[in-house]
Amino acid sequence: MSKRHYTGREILDHILEEGEALEEMDQAEIEEDVSEDDFVEYDPHPDEDTSDPDEEVGLNEPEQGFVSKNGQVWSSIPYENEGRATSANIIKMTPGPTRFAKSHIQDIKTAFQLFIPSSIQSILIEMTNLEGRKVFSQSWEDIDGIKLDAYFGLLLLAGVYRSNNEATSSLWDAESGRNIFCATMSLQTFHVLSRVIRFDNRETRVARRALDKLAPIREVWDKWVERLPSMYNPGPEVTVDERLVPFRGRCPFRQYIPNKPAKYGVKIWAACDARSSYAWNMQIYTGKSASGMAERNQGMRVVLDLTEGLRGHNITCDNFFTSYALGQELLKRKLTMVGTVRKNKPELPPALIDTKDRVPLSSKFAFTETTTMVSYIPKKRKNVTLISTLHKDAAVSSREDKKPAIILDYNRCKGGVDVLDKVTGTYTCQRKTLRWPMVVFFNMLDVSAYNAFVVWTEVSTGWNIGKFNRRRLFLEELGKALVRPHIERRQRLPRAPGSAKLVRELQAASKAATSTGSTGLRPVDAKGTKRKRCQFCPSNKDRKTTTTCHNCKKYICREHMQTFAFCDSCR
Repeated sequence: MSKRHYTGREILDHILEEGEALEEMDQAEIEEDVSEDDFVEYDPHPDEDTSDPDEEVGLNEPEQGFVSKNGQVWSSIPYENEGRATSANIIKMTPGPTRFAKSHIQDIKTAFQLFIPSSIQSILIEMTNLEGRKVFSQSWEDIDGIKLDAYFGLLLLAGVYRSNNEATSSLWDAESGRNIFCATMSLQTFHVLSRVIRFDNRETRVARRALDKLAPIREVWDKWVERLPSMYNPGPEVTVDERLVPFRGRCPFRQYIPNKPAKYGVKIWAACDARSSYAWNMQIYTGKSASGMAERNQGMRVVLDLTEGLRGHNITCDNFFTSYALGQELLKRKLTMVGTVRKNKPELPPALIDTKDRVPLSSKFAFTETTTMVSYIPKKRKNVTLISTLHKDAAVSSREDKKPAIILDYNRCKGGVDVLDKVTGTYTCQRKTLRWPMVVFFNMLDVSAYNAFVVWTEVSTGWNIGKFNRRRLFLEELGKALVRPHIERRQRLPRAPGSAKLVRELQAASKAATSTGSTGLRPVDAKGTKRKRCQFCPSNKDRKTTTTCHNCKKYICREHMQTFAFCDSCR
């Protein structure tokens, strides 16, 4: 009887079935009868699909450590730490307008004056009058706060009408222009104000500029930035990014950023609320120091400066700012961070940078006790790397692109500053000028108007609900509210018939409001003045007011009052 030779697979199956009997088999005979080609990987359940779906996205890496270029060790397994649920990672302030802002807002104009208060206006009035006397001598007529407000109002209205690049002569034209420009002031007066407006004393500027490149507007800028955090508390997400205010004239710190639409301009670091894009803090980049040495760790310094005073928030920033060291410094301040990171950072392990043999839509994680890093492959040989001190696990979404939760949170919050750029650029009041301090101040007016809109809409929740483009309506009413006091005190009528008619109507309305005890834009509860319910409020609200519409004479509350004390239907 011939001896049968078993294959390796048959022998291994026989070993599993008759284990005790086969243990006595001579090992030499097994090695003699089974060749290398006969060995097959043993599968205890050949008909069962044991593939792990997480293996396709690179989540189930073997337990190992990643070593970065600077020698730091990262683990592939998350630590058992809590993330944002800890008490140290919860914001300590109520998001929205502060109590100070709520107590000082009566109408749209006062909301704007929170950011351009009398302390800033007094500097502008003093320095503008000083410059005006030097340029025009005795023919100069000093300006006051009403005239300065009117100048601001015309700038804002030009932005509302998308006329910031239009020649001023066409804005004041009797046929093609708008009546409110001629009704407020003459074209010559507007040109004179634009020429002489100043923010500091020019005679002492040389000594100050030797130490500070921002000397021509430093005092006004610092006073303005100080007011931003005191009017609004950001939500749990804050975005830090750079802005570029367009300017191509001479400036000692003009920047060239090719990926920006304007390419040339004044660079401003900004920290904004990720939800509302309220500008909470800002800082102008004035270039290298007097020594000419480049600043080290500039991104880290900027983020720490702009987030001073925040606690429990999460900071979202791009790869210019993000670093492992920044995340650790923010954790000391009870702040977390999410941001993209550049590939040349020494804290990045080479295993996360390498895209070779990586499957598209896969993710690879690395962890320390305080930080999570993820490398995501959106497509072949394309790598996106992020660092987070907010996330503590390897969570991946169930979407088709299988993006990690870190990337989704970053995409949700990264546009806070970009939205601010968009909204201020849509209706900007900036006009052509060769003086960079004016460019900075125009941007201050744009940001102040937008911040005032954010605060006003959160205080007056029922204002123009359901109307399209409420921000444009806000800017239009703000501009008209700023120019109205100057129109009411005009002694000479403009030559344009439409503008002269507007002046007569507003002056007549002002006299009528004064005689009835109403100022038009602010309801006055004068003694002996009859108060009635607002005729535009629903029946379940008992709002009493002394203000009436100048046209239909119906009683209107502050919420339903439009520009120049007209009701919504008469406006």
